[in-house]
Amino acid sequence: MPTESARSESAELGRYLRARRTQTTPARVGLAVGGGLRRTPGLRREELATLAGISIDYYVRLERGKETRPSPAVLDSLARALRMDEREHQHLRALAARAARYAPEPPPAPSRSVHPHQRLLLDSLRPNPAYVISRSMELLAWNPGGLALYAGMDDWPAKQRNLARYLFLHPAARELLPDWERQVAACAARLRAIAGTVPDAPDFAQLVGELLLKSPDFARLWERYEVAGRKVGRKTFQHPLVGTMTLTSHSLQIEGTPGQRIGVYTAEPGTPEHDALVLLDNAGSRQAAVRS
Repeated sequence: MPTESARSESAELGRYLRARRTQTTPARVGLAVGGGLRRTPGLRREELATLAGISIDYYVRLERGKETRPSPAVLDSLARALRMDEREHQHLRALAARAARYAPEPPPAPSRSVHPHQRLLLDSLRPNPAYVISRSMELLAWNPGGLALYAGMDDWPAKQRNLARYLFLHPAARELLPDWERQVAACAARLRAIAGTVPDAPDFAQLVGELLLKSPDFARLWERYEVAGRKVGRKTFQHPLVGTMTLTSHSLQIEGTPGQRIGVYTAEPGTPEHDALVLLDNAGSRQAAVRS
């Protein structure tokens, strides 16, 4: 049961957001105003939620004082959407920090553990590259080709291996993916979609905060507020070990896990692409043997 102090601090955060929302005109943030009657000259809740890349339900909870632990990434997105200056932004952060002090502890990050049967499944999929990925795109387990496919990924410690981090921050990614611009735009849109459902999750907030800080490309794409899910499709890789190959990607939800998925890339047997996957699997096995 929330205490009176908790209700007071979270209500103050909500009042500040509501005041800034009603004082920010659609024209100021580049929104076209339709011919319908508006009951307020400011932004509607759904407009601000869309601009900030969060769900309308989550924003309503914030404004009503029912959500007390918005992540730094959510606060930054709201500040940018409302065109806050540095002083106003700092005030928003201070209000959120005070509300959080009186709130229950947030849930821990999802477990990184992978069931042994899933590891057996990854091994059975060889030579097709396959891996288990978390909701925030962390690589949790892989077969030899699943790691070797992303050239240079094995240079990073296991806990640093994340597909979004690789796409935006690893120098090999641009050379590996000839359509890198399209791939990173799709990645940012997938992360935006996740932000609408778990904006305060510690694993997700940490990743977004890091990418905003380290990657101007990610910050630019994050500002677009595009939202998209995963799509089955074909991807081309210009791999330094096995050459150019175009593969079909698959993503399968793992039931009973905190958002984990299996990613697989396949090629028709007898094709040059399949031969390349066999070579990649062998190379990955050799690399794993050297590291062990």
